[in-house]
Amino acid sequence: MIRDAEIETIIRTYATPLFEAASVDPRAVEVLIVEDTTLNAFVAGGQKIFVNTGLLLAAETPNQLIGVIAHETGHIAGGHLARTHEALRNASAQSILAMILGGAAAAAGAGDAAAAIITGGATLSQRTFLQYTRAQEGAADQAAVRMLDATGQSAIGLMEFIEKLGDQELLVASSQDPYVRTHPLSQERVASLRAHVATSRFKEAKDPPEFLVMHARMQAKLFGYLNGLVQTLRKYPESDTTLPARYARSIAYHRAHQSQKALELLGDLIVDVPDDPYFHELKGQILLESQQVDAAIPAYARAVELQPDDAQLRLGLGQAQASSAGPAYIKDAVENLRAATAIEPRNPTAWRWLATAYARDEQLAMAALATAERYVLTGVYRDALMQANRAMKGLPRGSPAYLRAQDLEGLAKQQLERQNQ
Repeated sequence: MIRDAEIETIIRTYATPLFEAASVDPRAVEVLIVEDTTLNAFVAGGQKIFVNTGLLLAAETPNQLIGVIAHETGHIAGGHLARTHEALRNASAQSILAMILGGAAAAAGAGDAAAAIITGGATLSQRTFLQYTRAQEGAADQAAVRMLDATGQSAIGLMEFIEKLGDQELLVASSQDPYVRTHPLSQERVASLRAHVATSRFKEAKDPPEFLVMHARMQAKLFGYLNGLVQTLRKYPESDTTLPARYARSIAYHRAHQSQKALELLGDLIVDVPDDPYFHELKGQILLESQQVDAAIPAYARAVELQPDDAQLRLGLGQAQASSAGPAYIKDAVENLRAATAIEPRNPTAWRWLATAYARDEQLAMAALATAERYVLTGVYRDALMQANRAMKGLPRGSPAYLRAQDLEGLAKQQLERQNQ
C-alpha cells in the first residue's frame, strides 16, 4: 500500500462530491492506494475503496478516474458487498489486502506521507468476495451516471474506461486485468453507457483546469517513485521544464540517492510555488532520509503550517522531531504525533512513532498505551494485552488514559478468546 498526503487529497477531492451525491458520508469512506501495475479498483470491507497505482497512471484524464470512482461508489451505495460479506465490514485495510494478496499482510511503512510505500504483494489473486454479478455491475453503472449528472460531470470517462477494457473479455483469465475478472463486462453495459453519454446534457463537460493540474502532478509523482531514474528521465527529460516533469525528476533523483540534485530541483519548485505544502513535505522527507534530521524539521513544519489538518504531514514532522538527537524537539514531537493519531486513529505507524516520542520524553506508561493501540490495530492481541496492562500500572486510576488502557485490555482479551475458540 502507498500512503501519500497529496495523492490521497487529490483522490478525495475527486470523490467527495460523488459520495455526497450518493448520500454516502464522505468521512465514512476510506480510499486506499495499492501498489500494483494492473488496472483495478474495488470495494471491500463495506466502505473501503482500493485503487491500484496502475489505474491511477493509466487514467488519461481526471474524468476517467472520476468515472471509475463513481462506479465503485455505486457498489457502496447499493450495498453490493455488505449483503453477502457482512464479516468484512469492519475489517482493516491490512487484513483485506492480506486476503486479496494471497495472505501477504501489509506492513506499516516509514510514516512520511510523500513516500510511505508498503508492499503487500506483487499480483492480485482473485477472491470470491470481490466478484460482482453482471446485474450489480449494471446497477453500479447507473448509480455512477446519476452521480456524475448530479455533480455536472460527463460520463465519457467511465465509458472510455469500460471500452478500453472491453476487448479483454476475449483474453484468457491470466492475461486479463483484474478489473475485468472482478467486474464482469457486457455489451449491454457498454451500450447503456454510450446511450447515456449521447443524451446527457453534461456530455461536453470538461475537467476543471485545477483537476488537470492535480492529475498531471499525481501521475508525475507516482511515476518518479515507482520507476527508476532512467525511465523517469525518458518520460520526463531534462528539456521538459513543466512543473510535473521537474517534480518527477526531483523524486527520481532522490530515489536514486542523488539527494543534492533532488534538492536543487525541489528548491526551484518552492521558489515558483512557495506555499505548496507537498513541496515542503518532500524537502523534509529528502533531508530526513539523507540523515539531515534537524534540517528536515523546518521543512516539515512549514508543510504542517500550510496544511495543519493532514495526519500524514503531522506524522512526518513528528517523526523528524522524534528522530532528532537532542531533547529539544521531543515535546513538540509528542504534540504533533498526538494530533496525527487524533486525525487518523487507525494509523499504526502514527501510534508507533507516538510511542517512541513518549518513551524519549520518559512518559513510559503513555508509551505502553500507544504501543497497545498499535498492536490492537495490527491484530497482535497478546502483545496488546501486555502493553495495556503495563500502561495501567503507571497511569492514574480513573484517568482518561487509564480507562482507554482498560478498553484495550478488554478488546485484546475478547479477540484472544475468539481466536482460541
